[in-house]
Amino acid sequence: MSITPSNPNHDFPALVTPPVVVPPTVVLPVSADTKNTTTAGAPATRKPWQAPSRTMVWDVPFDNVTLEEAVEKIGELIERDAPSYVITANLNYVMLHHRDAAMPEVTRDADLILADGQPIVWRSRIGEHPLPERVAGSEMIYTLAEMAAKKGWGIYFLGGMPGVGATAAEKLTKQFPGLKVAGVESPPYRELSELERASQAARIRESGAKLLLVAFGQPKGEKWIHENYAKLGVPVSIQLGASFDFIAGTATRAPRWCQKTGMEWGYRMMTDPKRLIPRYWSNATFLLTALIEDWKRAVIKWGMWE
Repeated sequence: MSITPSNPNHDFPALVTPPVVVPPTVVLPVSADTKNTTTAGAPATRKPWQAPSRTMVWDVPFDNVTLEEAVEKIGELIERDAPSYVITANLNYVMLHHRDAAMPEVTRDADLILADGQPIVWRSRIGEHPLPERVAGSEMIYTLAEMAAKKGWGIYFLGGMPGVGATAAEKLTKQFPGLKVAGVESPPYRELSELERASQAARIRESGAKLLLVAFGQPKGEKWIHENYAKLGVPVSIQLGASFDFIAGTATRAPRWCQKTGMEWGYRMMTDPKRLIPRYWSNATFLLTALIEDWKRAVIKWGMWE
């Protein structure tokens, strides 16, 4: 039995059914040579991994990198060829880091933590080591795809609604010729059985992917990566939120002026108010509380608090 792609006009090779397939999972098209992870048969040049310096913002460590530098560091992690993961942390992630007991461990074990929120960058500028810029995952995915196409690294797309990951992968392969799709999979929105989890892990592990892009939502995606990245054997895993939807066209990103002024949350909230208004209300409450604590610490430092 074969699986019919959600888009019959795509350019991927025919999909094949793995031993266990859970509808509506769509699995593995794939560039047949994804396991050949070098460019033109040449061995990858291994660069030593040197972690960037970090800045603490609201008790979360952020790497001092620009978008370009973040992609370069991810490339170094891939060439190191040991399982690792990257977090793109927005204000919601910072809030969860404080309120969810499982999140500090997820934060601790990440090789890169990128500031994907303008309030985080603005807050860092009060300190001695300001972050250079916001590193948005929805922008970084394009640069990663471009680098992967040049290097011959396969990408595995995991998550999103059925068909969204496949459409995103198709659009990226058209934009970046030579990009290898190691797999596309949209798991069902329920807890997988032990057999299903083992089958999924085997598909990812055997795909030859160098990048695993996950769209499970926050914090489910980060927790899933933290639990599984070591046994999957993929050099770099990243939870990228709504990036698949932005590429596929099933969601619209905010205008540039909203992004630059830190108002992207407002635009997104209006596009999905039922889901996002409660989330952004919680974020706003957390931000206000954090700013009040910042003010108290500053007053104490100045010797003005009795």
